Amino acid sequence: MASGGDRRAQRLRLLPPYLFKEIDRAREAARAHGVDIIDLGVGDPDLPTAPHIVARLQQAAENPARHRYPSYEGMLAFRQAVAGWYRTRFGVELDPEREVVALIGSKEGIAHAALAFLDPGDAALVPSPGYPVYNIGTLFAGAEPVFMPLLAANGFLPDLDAIPREGLRRARLMWLNYPNNPTGAVADLDFYRRVADFAREHDLLVCSDLAYSEMAYGGLRPPSFLQVPGAKEICIEFHSLSKTYCMTGWRIGFAVGNAEAVAALGGVKSNVDSGAFEAVQEAATLALTADQGTVERMRQTYGERAEVLYRGLTSLGLKLARPQATFYAWVEVPRGFDSASFARHLLEKAGIVCTPGNGFGAPGEGYVRFTFTVPVPRIEEAVARIKQVL
Repeated sequence: MASGGDRRAQRLRLLPPYLFKEIDRAREAARAHGVDIIDLGVGDPDLPTAPHIVARLQQAAENPARHRYPSYEGMLAFRQAVAGWYRTRFGVELDPEREVVALIGSKEGIAHAALAFLDPGDAALVPSPGYPVYNIGTLFAGAEPVFMPLLAANGFLPDLDAIPREGLRRARLMWLNYPNNPTGAVADLDFYRRVADFAREHDLLVCSDLAYSEMAYGGLRPPSFLQVPGAKEICIEFHSLSKTYCMTGWRIGFAVGNAEAVAALGGVKSNVDSGAFEAVQEAATLALTADQGTVERMRQTYGERAEVLYRGLTSLGLKLARPQATFYAWVEVPRGFDSASFARHLLEKAGIVCTPGNGFGAPGEGYVRFTFTVPVPRIEEAVARIKQVL
């Protein structure tokens, strides 16, 4: 290799710039020029973690027993709390010792799943537009992503009949994410039953990302894929405390489901990380088992913001579905713009950060994603600014 040359591995040179890192760069550049930024870009809750969870972390961090290496699979008390939460929330029974593994945030588990289940030459069925890590993890494993377009005409659900046969023949796993980032779409159990039949027919492992299940409004209660009878034979499901309990910075999540798949993911993790800090696991255990009033208040807050943003944008003639879940609004760009130019226009002319839809995959062209992770007055101000620059 020539001195001063590109020393990155080929897997890194093949990757596009990580979407949210690029957004951070553009936002900070605008701030450096004195722009008052309203950040509706990256989905990071602005609500604080509940005080009782913070207090438990503080208490646990003072215990010297928590200062040592944690177990690779997670504290049994935490895994028991996960199993109890799944039983209460979804009616799904889990063996905490064999069917639950702790994660350092669900992003880590999603990325490592590709190393656990894919070999070079294999394929993974990846939703597009979708959370970038499904695609990136697949590429890191030397496998090929076969994209499943999520289109408005199909309710932003993948059309199983349209998946290319050659890609399907090599596919080992299928990624699903409902409630969906970035579209906000929700899947029901009828769709999950069809996916389960499809997965059995084609010998696929379903990897379900359920991170937004508790972020739903108007009494909606999104299901778990594991509620489908027999789903544990074919599914590993990823969840996180990040959105449900406003704990993004804490980096704690879990994967549940098929015992062999959970063990395979744990086998990767035992070789690349040393587990989640046990004080964080202890606080997360309390979050899952204590009164869930803070979760309901979170839903009320984001539900109110969703309605304000929806009414404001539609009053300007912008087209979007009323958000049912997640804290995202998936908005069609106005005539005369594409995704990137509209996002740039809003940043440069209005000081508003949003995410161009094509950054989540080619079928996202023609959309931008707004988050409603700022208080209602800032949302109203954002709508007023958009009105001025349109």
